[in-house]
Amino acid sequence: MVSLSGVVTRVLPFQVPLPLMQIAIGALLAWPTFGLHVEFDPELFLVLFIPPLLFADGWKTPTREFIEHGREILGLALALVVVTVVGIGFLIYWIVPGIPLIPAFALAAVLSPTDAVALSGIVGEGRIPKKIMGILQGEALMNDASGLVSLKFAVAVAMGTMVFTVGGATVEFLKVAIGGVLAGFVVSWSYGRSMRFLSRWGGDEPATQIVLLFLLPFASYLIAEHIGVSGILAAVAAGMTITRSGVMRTAPLAMRLRANSTWAMLEFVFNGMVFLLLGLQLPDILSSSLVAAEADPTLRPGCCLPTLS
Repeated sequence: MVSLSGVVTRVLPFQVPLPLMQIAIGALLAWPTFGLHVEFDPELFLVLFIPPLLFADGWKTPTREFIEHGREILGLALALVVVTVVGIGFLIYWIVPGIPLIPAFALAAVLSPTDAVALSGIVGEGRIPKKIMGILQGEALMNDASGLVSLKFAVAVAMGTMVFTVGGATVEFLKVAIGGVLAGFVVSWSYGRSMRFLSRWGGDEPATQIVLLFLLPFASYLIAEHIGVSGILAAVAAGMTITRSGVMRTAPLAMRLRANSTWAMLEFVFNGMVFLLLGLQLPDILSSSLVAAEADPTLRPGCCLPTLS
């Protein structure tokens, strides 16, 4: 279906972003006429698909441009997420009767960070100026930390275990962000040392090296989450440092060629599967939202917007 969606977008007389086509195909397959239903486990989805895709985005991100636009990226990753959390939180509080304000902020914190995978998939390459695209991609990669901190504080305040302070939020943000980046860097550095050891004692076997490279984003993500920092930033940091550490430059040519082609294929397939799975969940989400709206006449028509988001 991932390959079919690419063919359909090319034969249509008008231009449709590939991710939107994949969502539409998934929704069509899940419609009662076809009846395809896939159980959706959010935690499994997050572990299986997000780390390799963000690792690939970090791999492709130019370090020089990222540092050059660091001020704009951090400004968007901090200020924009906070403003969005406050704005969406009040909107949810208004359109969903009965939900307290602090839990509304918690839900807004989940919705507010820009999805780097969706951004790169929908916008594509060459459609907007390179500088703006670089800033948007950098912000999408970095805003996870501010979103996680907002969610953590909102949940803690709602449960009565914490009193919100600007200083506490700042410290928590630095812990989540810097800790995630350091975790990704350490795991990437360990991978580089392992590759040098394998090359010295086991020879240059491309298959083994590519398998270990494929496991790198998962290791970065899981280790970071285990120690309480951002696994998403760890996967991004691992991708950004792997090519700058010299490991890929010193790797055999056969390994580099196979690694590039393998990751290009995996990125295409995983991106497509993400949007297909989202489309497969769409009919159930719509039907449950409509049923809830009919059962409770006090719900406003906009109450399904947070669910769809």
